[in-house]
Amino acid sequence: MSHANARLTHHGRCLLVRRVVFDGRPVAHVAAELGVSRQCAHRWVGRFRDRGRDGLADRPSGPRTSPSRTPAEVEEQVVAARHELRAGPDQIAAATGVPARTVTRILRRHHIPVLAACDPLTGRQIRATRMSPRRYEHAEPGAMVHLDVKKLGRIPDGGGRRVHGRSEHVRGRGIGCDFVHTAIDDHSRLAYIEVLPDEKGVTSAAFLLRAAAYFGARGITRIERVLTDNAKNYRTSRAFQQACAKLGARQKFIRPRCPWTNGKAERLNRTLATEWAYRRPYTSNRQRTQALDAWLEHYNTQRPHSALGGHPPITRLSPRS
Repeated sequence: MSHANARLTHHGRCLLVRRVVFDGRPVAHVAAELGVSRQCAHRWVGRFRDRGRDGLADRPSGPRTSPSRTPAEVEEQVVAARHELRAGPDQIAAATGVPARTVTRILRRHHIPVLAACDPLTGRQIRATRMSPRRYEHAEPGAMVHLDVKKLGRIPDGGGRRVHGRSEHVRGRGIGCDFVHTAIDDHSRLAYIEVLPDEKGVTSAAFLLRAAAYFGARGITRIERVLTDNAKNYRTSRAFQQACAKLGARQKFIRPRCPWTNGKAERLNRTLATEWAYRRPYTSNRQRTQALDAWLEHYNTQRPHSALGGHPPITRLSPRS
């Protein structure tokens, strides 16, 4: 089958056959002109003589039979679990008993897009994806904590457009946004989240101190660095600077216009949007906020994390003596 670096496309194979079979030129000479080996040239000429022009078509590179392939009914079970749970391979593996790597291959074989490219409520693909091979992780808990703020539109009483659709019933209410403050430990991925009314420096500073207390109760007794974006509530706020000094933590900032530098916080934001904020149609803003604590406890203590080998964040922390 043709690939990005193939010397011979279908047109090149036809050219090869025309020069060898119809023009009567030596195979070695034509192979050198087209930049392929004599064995390759003989193979395509032989296929043409056996099957005609059909022999020059692309062929699948996979085996003709796969005796060890996962049974079709198991694949259907995995695909159904993906549509029902809208979760990653680790959670599907726990629900179906199929190994996570096998789940990944099945989803890829069925051309099912990754979760990041799908609408969190309907599961339909809505965007393309981009991945970076560069990753890092600090060696000890508390070596770095990532902070960020995510805005969520408030839900009117009785439900918003995810309950009623895009109609006049929910349009133009202007009830504002919630500010979801997130903190995540770089090594363990232990997270702390609060829904607050704004993202001012004083609010962010108080959140940082509460996050440090939450981490401390779970074994992260010292925070060495705090990584944030360049928003004013982090960079110029005296209250936030004082909070960092109180914890003995050094402030670090991402490069301007490079949000992926704070990737763990950004990934947490996407996860909470998919699995909490937009997981189901809420009928009020208070209902969604009240569901956060239970989800956060699940995230820290039960939810498999792909970067941790399928274990929850709490498993990377030693119990306090």
